[in-house]
Amino acid sequence: MKVLVTGAAGFIGHHVCARLAGTQQCDVLGVDNLSDYYSVELKRARLALLDPLETFRFVQADFADATAFNGLYDHFKPDYVVHLGAQAGVRYSLENPAAYVHSNLLGFTTVLEACRHRAPKHLVFASSSSVYGAGSRPPFAEDANTDRPLSFYGATKKSNEVMAHSYAHLHGINVTGLRFFSVYGPWGRPDMAPTLFAQAICDDRPVTLFNDGRNLRDFTYVDDIVDGVLKVLLYPPAERPTPPCRIFNLGHNRPVETILFVRMLEQLLGRTARIELTGPQPGDMFETCADLTRIHAAVGYTPRVPLEEGLRRFVEWFRSYYGRG
Repeated sequence: MKVLVTGAAGFIGHHVCARLAGTQQCDVLGVDNLSDYYSVELKRARLALLDPLETFRFVQADFADATAFNGLYDHFKPDYVVHLGAQAGVRYSLENPAAYVHSNLLGFTTVLEACRHRAPKHLVFASSSSVYGAGSRPPFAEDANTDRPLSFYGATKKSNEVMAHSYAHLHGINVTGLRFFSVYGPWGRPDMAPTLFAQAICDDRPVTLFNDGRNLRDFTYVDDIVDGVLKVLLYPPAERPTPPCRIFNLGHNRPVETILFVRMLEQLLGRTARIELTGPQPGDMFETCADLTRIHAAVGYTPRVPLEEGLRRFVEWFRSYYGRG
């Protein structure tokens, strides 16, 4: 079984590659351009953990570069494709929308085209809970209206879902999009809430909480996300009578207020946070919560790691990696 994974040096991509090449013993080709959106050193450290795995190979390349990506794809001839590479970040999309056009729109088109010419058994790609926007009511169900995302990042992810549907309809590609909800855990991105909050608490800097800390987030531990990705990967959608394209939520279904999240970090770090409450942030949603009915019925997905345990594991890694012991 040969699996091509884009975004292999990323947070979720690293964990997916480790599971595939380790416990699943698949031949894995990881592709990542090692962009400097955040620490390249962190990305290289993730890759260093994958290097000892005999069935893992890594190529530094931009999947939006059609010539480079098509060459890798045709040479490797994957049975399955897991497309996790993207320009991430809701707030950064306010500053640099062109980066999202390049990676999330042009890049995804390149991946779809490669799959059109040599169809894998299944293409699974990362969407986001950010596609749920104005008018969405939690818990978010996949058939809810997602025509009004609140961020440009969310708009590009909604575009990916529509693009995937068209390729499934026109070319018969088996494709599944996964809407990830607030993923956290060891090796997480430094621009995400857990690391930002933990760093600020340890440095005795203010922890800014938007919407007075009342925002609710469906924090989902990374191992649960990987479980969902792999369960879905092995079960492509039925080809007929509809286009072989589907969308699943992948979350925890237990949203908590961000201020409670910070209080839990305080206890685990043994330090008190200097909390600064402020108003809503443009592009942010008040609450995210995944309805998991559809993915549970399809592949039996159920999240297993409670927030208390997941945060404990995150803090252990955070202390070790950042020297905060």
